[in-house]
This record gives sequence, C-alpha cells and structure tokens, in this order.
Amino acid sequence: MTRPEWFDAHLDLAYLAETGRDMHADPGQARGRHQPVSVTLPAMHAAGVTHCLGTIFTEPTDPDDPERETAPFAYADGDALGAWKAGMRQLKLYHAWRDAGLIQLMPARGMRAPDSEAPARVGVLMEGADPIETPEQLDDWARAGVIAIGLAWARRSRYAGGNATPIDDPDAGLSGLAHELIPRIDALGIVHDLSHLSQRACDELLERTEASVIASHSNCRALMGDDDAQGAQRHLADRTIKEVARRGGMVGINLLSDFLDPSVQRGQRAPVDRVADHIERVCELTGSTDHVGLGSDADGGFGADRLPEGIDALSDLPAITGVLAQRGWADADLEKLRRTNWLSFWGW
Repeated sequence: MTRPEWFDAHLDLAYLAETGRDMHADPGQARGRHQPVSVTLPAMHAAGVTHCLGTIFTEPTDPDDPERETAPFAYADGDALGAWKAGMRQLKLYHAWRDAGLIQLMPARGMRAPDSEAPARVGVLMEGADPIETPEQLDDWARAGVIAIGLAWARRSRYAGGNATPIDDPDAGLSGLAHELIPRIDALGIVHDLSHLSQRACDELLERTEASVIASHSNCRALMGDDDAQGAQRHLADRTIKEVARRGGMVGINLLSDFLDPSVQRGQRAPVDRVADHIERVCELTGSTDHVGLGSDADGGFGADRLPEGIDALSDLPAITGVLAQRGWADADLEKLRRTNWLSFWGW
C-alpha cells in the first residue's frame, strides 16, 4: 500500500532548531523544549509530510519583564533591527538545510520549482512581520525565499494587532506601516496569512487587498465558545472563513487540543473527532471540500502530548482521515485534504 503524503501548512522548523532541538534526529533522541517531540526532519520524511510551510517565528518581548523570553528568536518590542536579526538567523538556517540537500525551498505562488531529490519541500512563512525593518526591505526577504507573511503573531507587531491585543485597544488594527507594506506584498505575489491577527486587523487587511489569502493554522471560532471573547480572536469567524474561500484561499486546521475543544483543560487532549468537526465546519461554510487542509502547528510551543488523542506523532495523521472516512468522505476528498488542496492553491 502506498504511503499517503501530506502538506502541512504550519511547522516551526527553524524555531525548534533555535530552542536546541536536533532537527536531524529521530524524535525519541531529540532534546530541547517542547517534549515529547513529534517534529524533526526524519520524522517528517517517515510520516510522508513531503510539503510544508516552515516559519520564521520571532517573538516581541517587554524589556522590563524579568521573565521575558531571551532565546535567539526573541527581540525587544519595537526593536526593528533586533527583529531583523532574529528573523534572518532562521532564514539562513533554511538556506543551510537547502544547501545540504535536506529541503527544497519552494517558490512564490504560481511559480513552478525544478525537480528535486530533497525529501521535503518547504515554503517560508514569516509569522509576524517585525523582521521587515521597513516596507522597502520586503524585496530582500522575497528574493531570499519568503513567500507568505502574517503581519502579527499573538502580540501586536509594528504592523498590526495580534489575537492577544485587547479587543478595545485603539491600536488593535493595522498601523500606518502596514498600509505601506500591504501593496508591496501584493505586488510581489506574497500571500497574506490571517492566522494570529486580531479581528480588527483581519477585517482591515481584507478591506485593503483583493488577493487570495490563507489562514495557515486556525480553527473555527463557532466551535470554540463565546464569539466575542478575547480568546476567540485566535480562531476564525464564520464570515472570515467564507471570505477566504470566496478569494480562492485556504484554511489550515490547527491540531493543538486547546484550539479544538473549549472544554479541554490544561493537560488534557481533545478527541480526534474534534479535528474532523472543524474540517467539516469549514466545508459547510464554504460549500465544498476545496478550501481546507492541515496546518498542524505541531510542537509549535507545545509537546506532542497536547495533540489530539490518537495522534502522538506525525505518522499518526491518518487518524484524521480515518474519522472522516467513517463519516462518509470519499477517497478523492480525503486526498484533497491531505495535500492537493494546498498544492493547487500554491500551483506547485
């Protein structure tokens, strides 16, 4: 039987390496943060994850906070040069993996890459735009391989409010810098990622661009409780999901248990059926199976023990399609979910 292949639209590969993980080891031998481990380059290969979006993840911190993050991916809030340095280190790591033949860096949407023997094909997604010191610098990042950008991570960036920005904060939307950056992003064919934006920033972005967009690793707000709560900002409103589909975009389903079931307590795991619930909610809202795929965020700040029940490693991803098959999904639609929806979106 042929091994199924997957496209995962959100893996923090460079970040994990910067936390001390040996990305060349098998999961059981990989040390560093976020134990137990599910994501390393060999684990991806063994699980059939042939394509992914690999992030440049950087974290703004309060320099006056004695418990602030001090790892190489962190920078002082507002420090554009510090953010650039943090982001560039991760981009150079992807370049090193490419030069070693471990990955192939994928081109911008609609551009075909040459055939490669590399076991993984990776598109670089900047998660939080602060490493772009000025909008004029975007061309440099695009030439170096960045093909998708989320304007903010959870905290507010210099460009936009994030999902942790207070809803009533007057700066929860887009900044003046974002108004300059967005048309440059569109002109270069870079894809906007809505995941982690505050609802206000998301709405303002969609007002300023007609481009196709993605939410690389977000779930359905309607399945996660109070639509108006601060925590709900991390998930997609129904209207946003419909708009993503109207533009021909994609939603990648996040596998963190906390983002699948609002009743899950810290340390508990959501049933794998809840993954299927979020997938089918997207399909119900968009009227097809064409706009949903995987954006697991596996090991992205948490260990494998916070993935859904039955998914202890990337090799367990077929548990998701198994539930959907029991619900009557056809093989062709399961293959769309696994990889071809994302491949069609990118034109790869």
